[in-house]
Amino acid sequence: MKKLGYQTAIVGKWHLHHEPAAFDYYYVLPGQGKYYDPTFRVRGEKPWPENVVETRGHSSDMITDASLDWLQNKRDGDKPFFLMHHFKAPHDDFEYAPRYEEYLAETFIPEPPSMYALGNHGSEATRGKNDSLTRIIGSSVSHRNVIRNQAMNIYWNDTSIYKKYRNAQDIDRHEYTKWRMDEAEKAYTSEVYQDYLKKYLRCVKGVDDNMKRLMAYLEETGELDNTIIIYTGDQGFMLGEHDYIDKRWMYEESMRMPFFVRYPAAIKAGSRTDAIINNTDFAPTIIDLAGGSVPGYMQGRSFRSILESGTEPENWPQATYYRYWMHLAHRHQNPAHFGIRTKNHKLIFYYGKYWVDTDDPSSSWKTNSWGNDFTNHTPPAWEFYDLQNDPFEMNNLYHDSEYRDVIADLKTQLTQLRQDLNETDENYPHIQEVIDAHWHD
Repeated sequence: MKKLGYQTAIVGKWHLHHEPAAFDYYYVLPGQGKYYDPTFRVRGEKPWPENVVETRGHSSDMITDASLDWLQNKRDGDKPFFLMHHFKAPHDDFEYAPRYEEYLAETFIPEPPSMYALGNHGSEATRGKNDSLTRIIGSSVSHRNVIRNQAMNIYWNDTSIYKKYRNAQDIDRHEYTKWRMDEAEKAYTSEVYQDYLKKYLRCVKGVDDNMKRLMAYLEETGELDNTIIIYTGDQGFMLGEHDYIDKRWMYEESMRMPFFVRYPAAIKAGSRTDAIINNTDFAPTIIDLAGGSVPGYMQGRSFRSILESGTEPENWPQATYYRYWMHLAHRHQNPAHFGIRTKNHKLIFYYGKYWVDTDDPSSSWKTNSWGNDFTNHTPPAWEFYDLQNDPFEMNNLYHDSEYRDVIADLKTQLTQLRQDLNETDENYPHIQEVIDAHWHD
């Protein structure tokens, strides 16, 4: 972008260890950053990361203040600009500015039915044989997960609320054979969900209002319609669907990201496409829109023509790959898995092992600072969903003979994608062994 004549800046979440030195200007949070009174790292006389600025207020406001300050006072008005404006919000625990305390206070937020009914969702990999793993796999809204659920997540320091419900969390996971939702648990889950979603939506309200501030500035300066605005997230998020919270899953709510582009000069307002893109395509598209040539080393491809025409080129990918490789990390207890998604179908393989061979006697990777036991392997299993007929992924049809040919074709595509993306496990024989043993299950 700099070679194309743009002045570049990044403000807000960076979340990488190294200095964003390639930008003309940066004002970034250390690590994940704090919601309140955040510290920012800046360029200065001292070496990275010693130059810091202390602020007072909510991070969404402080980040927007910094972007507006750069736009108004620090950039070269004779050059086009490229600004990456990154909110911390709404990373959990959804800490919002005090002014939103009453927002939605009297509103009942619709609840996903799958939060209460598992149906035929999941597999032995995510539920265990005879549902024996439902108490430890996937952090939950309800009491279901005894390792991490929303009461623990948000009420960690509120002993009155925590003690009110802790008896259900004290059940020995090895003695608990099947999770059932009785009326008392449904009432509790609803109470927690309403609190959870209102915290989330209040946090997002702060993002919305601060985006309005940025848009208003561009409009006031006459630059709004001459500015390409791309709005997206770094992943989706589970908000109670299947009684899950957090991300990491290949299920729709976690895998799919919000994404839209505003540029009246070339993109028709209100147009939509079901073309499959992923975040490796973002940089090539931005470079293309700015009039540059996409470097050959970039993995993704530009979807500029799709934005402008609404139609896909003949050779546009009809599937995308996904992998979650950490396995039971951060106490969210998600098994390691990979898979393929097309417009109509999704195939997931859970191999259930950490990327380091923890069975190796010489391995030091047994636990981490969160107390995750990486030697806990989970059962391998396949899941297949017909997204046209089952958009909420309530019915795993992997063993349905009607879909035998579709699944075989998806496995062929998945194998090719893994090779194309250098995502094979030839360097991880303890994982490849599981794949080979269960590929034809």
